[in-house]
Amino acid sequence: MALNILSPAEIKAISFLDSTKSNRLPKLQGGLSLKRKDCGGRRIQCSVQNQNQNQPPPAWPGRACPEAGRKTWDGPKPISIVGSTGSIGTQTLDIVAENPDKFKVVALAAGSNVTLLADQVRTFKPQLIAVRNESLVDELKEALADVEEKPEIIPGEQGVVEVARHPDAVSVVTGIVGCAGLKVKSQF
Repeated sequence: MALNILSPAEIKAISFLDSTKSNRLPKLQGGLSLKRKDCGGRRIQCSVQNQNQNQPPPAWPGRACPEAGRKTWDGPKPISIVGSTGSIGTQTLDIVAENPDKFKVVALAAGSNVTLLADQVRTFKPQLIAVRNESLVDELKEALADVEEKPEIIPGEQGVVEVARHPDAVSVVTGIVGCAGLKVKSQF
């Protein structure tokens, strides 16, 4: 009999018919073991247990290892948000606001809502911002007139791409859909 189990969270219980009448259960890799429970007759129910009780098994075994040469950071994780004034962007910024010790916004991109983008700049103080609608750059600059540390502003589609490619960003949240999002996503 062969069992292919990545973690105990993957299953609730295993049931099989025991035709061998043996108390020996299959061995599993990764410090996992089966606990046998007789359910009467030839039926046996098993549950998977982690023998290493100090640490739970990884959610994605073998994938939690950092890549060699991968950029690391100290302190809050730096992120860029493309589509910061939309639903996904504002919800992401709500999470950032609730967890300032875990996340830091380094770049924001918006479509045309310069008023909300200006408020986001005041709150999160990114280094770079972009507004997709190039005709709104002057309005955005005016809205940011009272901001002490003004971010760099790159207008148009190129600005949105630069927000996604910001060199300090470890992760990028893309909240724009359709064809507008394809070019951004292909850049990283």
